[in-house]
Amino acid sequence: MALRVAYNFQADFTHVNLKKTESQMNTSLERLSTGLRINSAKDDAAGLYIADQLGLVAKALDQGSRNANDGISAAQIAESTLSQIYDKLTSMYTKASQAATDTNDLNSRTAIQRDIEAITDAIDRMAKASEFNGQKLLTGDFTNKKIQYGPRADQSLDVSVGGATAKQLGAYLTQGQGSQTAIGDKTYASLVTGNFSFVPASGDYLYIAGIAVSQPSGATDAASVADSINNNADLQKLGISALSKNSSTADTKFQAITATNTTTIKFYAGSSTSTPVVTITLATGESLTLDGLVKAINESTDNTVITAKAVDEKLVLETQNGETIGLEVTNNTAGDLDLGMFLEGAGGTTVAGGATGSAIDVGTLDILGVDQYSITYSGISAAGEGFNFNIATGGNSELKNLTSLDVTSYDSAELAMKIIDVAIKKVDKERSKLGSIQQNLQAIIDNNDFAATQTREAESRIRNVDFAKEMAEFTRQQTLYQSGMAMMAQANQLPQQVLQLLR
Repeated sequence: MALRVAYNFQADFTHVNLKKTESQMNTSLERLSTGLRINSAKDDAAGLYIADQLGLVAKALDQGSRNANDGISAAQIAESTLSQIYDKLTSMYTKASQAATDTNDLNSRTAIQRDIEAITDAIDRMAKASEFNGQKLLTGDFTNKKIQYGPRADQSLDVSVGGATAKQLGAYLTQGQGSQTAIGDKTYASLVTGNFSFVPASGDYLYIAGIAVSQPSGATDAASVADSINNNADLQKLGISALSKNSSTADTKFQAITATNTTTIKFYAGSSTSTPVVTITLATGESLTLDGLVKAINESTDNTVITAKAVDEKLVLETQNGETIGLEVTNNTAGDLDLGMFLEGAGGTTVAGGATGSAIDVGTLDILGVDQYSITYSGISAAGEGFNFNIATGGNSELKNLTSLDVTSYDSAELAMKIIDVAIKKVDKERSKLGSIQQNLQAIIDNNDFAATQTREAESRIRNVDFAKEMAEFTRQQTLYQSGMAMMAQANQLPQQVLQLLR
């Protein structure tokens, strides 16, 4: 074997491995003292990048949950205020119902009107006071607000809360004001289908919010159209409903009539133009008083629609659901008969002896919506006939808000009830939306929390040290280090053997 003094290879080799062992042992010590497998990029460059990205996502998920919790808080504040507004609207509806009773005189209704105005003011104040972090929630300004819930850009939820101030709550209303027509020398069927277009033709139409509404096959009838609207599933989804009403107070006081020959009085209801619901036949010499007329109408076995009463010597007729009222009189009395004694709007139209005259009274049609809608029609609302809508075809419904309520008369109080009822539905709709928003945000929070936990676990697997494994590695390196130190001492003794040759 070769013995050298100038260079001790064994000692140098042992020293190199000893430094390597020391470095690895120091790395294990660092990991054990920090609990991290990756303390710098040199430990695992790719692992460091992945772990940092996972840590970023976990922190963003946590912040997303906090953002969603803020959204829930805002929704809860808005929903709580809407709950109070609902209570106020319920009280307001009750007062409007009270005012819609004719046992109240003008003074009573005026007092109720003041109560309703006070409630309206309270609703307005509550809506304007509801806020979160300085942002108004119920004034209509909290729309298209984004809640960032995810760890990446564009992972946001749009939140909108409708306005609930006094000027924003109410009903979008289109009114068919009804119409009356009379003629002294036509049968009822001829009046409807002849000179006046009270029968919808094949090309006539009515669209509400772009949805076709079917028309009756006979005379124009508000009750039939209201029923068609209320039974339309698509319109129901849009919160659109309709109410029809028909009440006729004769234009002139009723004068008893005596037949000189057979005289007939027929009343029609709804869309029918051929089958009367009431037929009164006066034989020669027979007389008819107002009380007799009222009794004959109410006791007719074919009549289930029209009710009659006498008020201030006038005939008052009302239909059950707002059906059209038709009249046909064949006059065989000593003089002319004024159709205005029988039906509103027919005053001044007379039927000569031996002739047949007719009149029609189309009831009112109120179409109400929670949100604004369009109305388009043709052939059913000409001047003096048909529904006589207050909005031109192609127009949009108009908002009747809480500030416009008037309960100082029976008709206005009934309209107020309709408007308040729709306002209540709008509040309930907004509360339902807010409930859905809260559920959605809570689901997001639950998912974020679970995802953040799993993401941190994934990061931990990469970044954190496995103490059992690392301790075993440290023990191995420590043993190697001690062994290396011993071998270093042995290697340093090798050059001493040269001295044996020199002795």
